Amino acid sequence: MINIAKPLIGEEEKNAVMEVLNSGQISPGKKVAEFEQQFAAYIGAKHAIAVSSGTTALKALLMAHKIKQGDEVIVPTLTFGATVSPILFCGAKPVFADVDPDTFNISTKSIQEKISPHTKAIIPVHLYGLPCDMKAITEIAKDKNITIIEDACQAHGAEYFGKKVGSERPAAFSFYATKNMTTGEGGMITTNDDTIAKACQRARNHGQSVRYEYAELGYNFRMTNIHAAIGMAQLKKLDSFNTARIKNAKFLLENLPKSVKTQKITAGAKHIYHLFTVLLKNRDKALQVLNESGIESNAYYPIPVHKTKLYQTLGHNETLPNAEKICSEVLSLPVHPAVTEEDLVYIAEVMKSICESQS
Repeated sequence: MINIAKPLIGEEEKNAVMEVLNSGQISPGKKVAEFEQQFAAYIGAKHAIAVSSGTTALKALLMAHKIKQGDEVIVPTLTFGATVSPILFCGAKPVFADVDPDTFNISTKSIQEKISPHTKAIIPVHLYGLPCDMKAITEIAKDKNITIIEDACQAHGAEYFGKKVGSERPAAFSFYATKNMTTGEGGMITTNDDTIAKACQRARNHGQSVRYEYAELGYNFRMTNIHAAIGMAQLKKLDSFNTARIKNAKFLLENLPKSVKTQKITAGAKHIYHLFTVLLKNRDKALQVLNESGIESNAYYPIPVHKTKLYQTLGHNETLPNAEKICSEVLSLPVHPAVTEEDLVYIAEVMKSICESQS
């Protein structure tokens, strides 16, 4: 089976974990601080705050920006549910936007249509590793004094006009096992704002900035030294991992049938292909053939978030046609660094036969 994702864990990560275990310093401490410094330097941000997941990174950022009941946060419906649930946990209302039919990222036109006097934030998602049209989104937000919080959970090392996502605006990253780099579980916040950084640090540690002084409501969103040790070893490899993903994606782009629609690259963007995603008619049949052929593939995501049971129960009955169409056709193929050239040739051959059978 050619896996859709494969964490690449080497001796460096194993040795780093054993160093922490042998030290007895497992709780958050020196390793976490080192990882934060290294990640901030890599992204080009002033601060990095390590947390337990990408979800808690978003939750801490929303808390730091004082998003609360009565506020609205605009978010694309084509995303993983973890982009949206932190909004609900803050008591705010998610407002679902449609996506661009070519890039699959949040539509700036839809953002403008969804803004209300209650809009306090926009969460653009750099879907599959492709940066959004941040110039246009920034202009919209600036004009309305709306906060932007980037969901970069799939975009470690992705760039927009030469700058890494998360370097200019507050952003959340995930280190889940299938991401371009992993700590097993974990996340990171980046920001250039001292006040926001301190608020996120309190949010992850029970509201404490001084031990046993609870300045505000907080949680345990902390990362351990074990996870940070893995993260530092992975961070050193991230650029080479991304280079391999881009190379593998380029092969498929050049060798898939022309009838296969692929994600259009945003102007000025460097796509790091967390997922290589295409649109296919009769997607479910194509998935069956691919998996039966030994090519693990999946639909990310088969249902727009606003159409899922929870959000239907909450009264979301929007019609967002671009996202709904994409979700019915979306399919991702393996391009992770462990995929070989032989694998890629085989994937292209199977995709060709699928397209021929559909024509």
